[in-house]
Amino acid sequence: MNNTPQTVTDNFDRSAYKVLEILEQGAKKIYILGTAHVSKRSVEEVEQLIHSLKPDTVCVELCETRYQSMVDDTRWKKLNIFDVIKQGKTLLLMANLALASFQRKLGDQFGIKPGAELKAAVEAATETGAKLVLADRDVQITLKRSWANVPWWKRIVVMSGLIDSVWSDTELSEEDLESLKDKDQLSAMMTEFAEKLPEIKGPLIDERDQYLMSNIQEAEGNVVVAIVGAGHVQGMLSHFGTPVDRSLIEQIPPKKKWVGLLKWIIPALIFSAFYFGWRDHQGESFSNMLTAWVLPNSIMAGLLTIVAGGRFLSVVTAFVASPITSLNPTLGAGMVVGLVEAWLRKPTVEDLENLHDDIRTIKGFYRNPFTRVLLVTLFSTLGSALGAIVGLSWVMNIWAQGS
Repeated sequence: MNNTPQTVTDNFDRSAYKVLEILEQGAKKIYILGTAHVSKRSVEEVEQLIHSLKPDTVCVELCETRYQSMVDDTRWKKLNIFDVIKQGKTLLLMANLALASFQRKLGDQFGIKPGAELKAAVEAATETGAKLVLADRDVQITLKRSWANVPWWKRIVVMSGLIDSVWSDTELSEEDLESLKDKDQLSAMMTEFAEKLPEIKGPLIDERDQYLMSNIQEAEGNVVVAIVGAGHVQGMLSHFGTPVDRSLIEQIPPKKKWVGLLKWIIPALIFSAFYFGWRDHQGESFSNMLTAWVLPNSIMAGLLTIVAGGRFLSVVTAFVASPITSLNPTLGAGMVVGLVEAWLRKPTVEDLENLHDDIRTIKGFYRNPFTRVLLVTLFSTLGSALGAIVGLSWVMNIWAQGS
């Protein structure tokens, strides 16, 4: 079996396609069309290629989750803010929103819905009787593996970059967008991306290149068309013919042991300090330690809840809950405060429908009740964490002085 990328002569004008690779795998021909997700020309190329070839199988850069979001416009209406907070998915959802908003902003600029070429591929597959294969890895797995790969001290940088991409005023021309599909430019961009965020490039791009190519190679039929973002094409070609165990890159990395232990170590140290302060100094040190623990926890959590625009009751909840939840490894202040804020604001279906438009500006982000709840949850969590660090240092200092 020949598993080497080859130039194949076909009965259609190959020059009509900006990024098109044609591979041979025994009797099978695989056509990989690279697209831009907010490009009218890409939609035209997809429709033209599938209808001219009438392939046995059409593979698309979609997973089941993204596919359902594409075909079901009412999916957002089913999102439950209380479930998001309880399951600890606040940060993950905000990253999803930022990425979706960036694509939608570009789509509005060019008068096309993000992912329109993938939807065109799905429709063309149905029209030509081709089998449809959702070839990408589940987006939630990709985001979780990417996030787990980023050191905690770099996560703020990543989130800042996502937010900046949403609120940036930079605009691209149609020519700029099409030029991004040029192989040399894409190679340079991927190299730059790898240098800036090597931890994310692996799960976000390299693993998906392997995953996509593996699924496409296994697709049924002698004529297979694959529609993928142009940025994936060169990486996919490098994995052509290479066996891939997809189950290995579908696993969610377990949380680092030290992170889990830290949740128990901090309360253990605090309780130990309280005990010895009470026992050895007739309660004087205990009182000082209690103040040292409560004040930074309460003030930091309450202050950042105010910054996030939380309601008065949410601020009070953060002030009261943070010193307590910081000593409870199973419960975070952000969860408690977020649930209170959600109960007070009661986001509606209309708020969800306005979500993608509202998050394009800082004002809109704060105005939408749904994103306001997410902000309050995130900021109160951050405030509580900072307060716990300061409080722990203060308590241990008092303990050391009294020993």
